[in-house]
Amino acid sequence: MGQTEGGDSKRRILAVDDTAIILTRISNTLREEYDVVTVNSGSRALKYLEQEKPDLILLDIQMAQKDGITTLREIRSMRGRSDIPVVMLTGVEDKDMVLESAKLGICDYILKPFYSEDLLKRIQRVFEQEEQRRKGLG
Repeated sequence: MGQTEGGDSKRRILAVDDTAIILTRISNTLREEYDVVTVNSGSRALKYLEQEKPDLILLDIQMAQKDGITTLREIRSMRGRSDIPVVMLTGVEDKDMVLESAKLGICDYILKPFYSEDLLKRIQRVFEQEEQRRKGLG
């Protein structure tokens, strides 16, 4: 049932942010190239991940209830999900948060508000790195 290599299937990105405007921007920016699933909380993201395995997760650091770091910790402890590449989204440049998320193995982080081209480029770079790692070149 997995996605076939080289087929039409787009890579799936799970975007997690508690701000509807940000989710809409992410969706509008990425939907040409990727299959985008949006959820507005860490809890919903974890529920989604129990059923599905996206190719990449965009995760906001600052969210009500369950923040991005807590959510990321839980993703990293999920069986079969700990290897999903994660890019953190943050509205503030908080060195501690970035360092904390780096320890949890994020691929990159993006400051909000972001430029659409920048978001696209960074995601493509993560996928290229993943590809190289899979081929044993990374």
